[in-house]
Amino acid sequence: MSRPNLEIVGEAEKREVSDGSVSLVVPIRLTRRCGRRLVQMQNAPEANRRWDKQKTALQVALKRAYLWLALLEQGEVASLSDIARKEKTDVSYIARVLNLTALAPEIIEAILDDALPDAANLNSLAINPPTFWTHQVVRLQRESFIYD
Repeated sequence: MSRPNLEIVGEAEKREVSDGSVSLVVPIRLTRRCGRRLVQMQNAPEANRRWDKQKTALQVALKRAYLWLALLEQGEVASLSDIARKEKTDVSYIARVLNLTALAPEIIEAILDDALPDAANLNSLAINPPTFWTHQVVRLQRESFIYD
């Protein structure tokens, strides 16, 4: 959904150009995690940043959505109100999060890979999503273009 991650593999090298200038080429990997853009040097020691291991808010919401959908389908709860009472939250939040289960497979994959545009959030994806998957993808691309 968002721009591809940049990953360059190889050793750093010095290049001299015909006009006498010198360029230094350093292989880097550019990734995006939880909305943060990170430049990672090849063979660098792994940093212990909480956002490298912690799930994003959308990943947590998607997990909750499928859990709540399973509760409804299996008959363990009778309504959204039962889920809201059990989770000690508002029915409108439950309904909004459950809308994530109707998203296009490409969007769900992008949520799980943390590859959505920065503009994408729970409200933009879950409030009144289009019925057709192609329309969802187009809407997400249009909204991300507006914020880029």
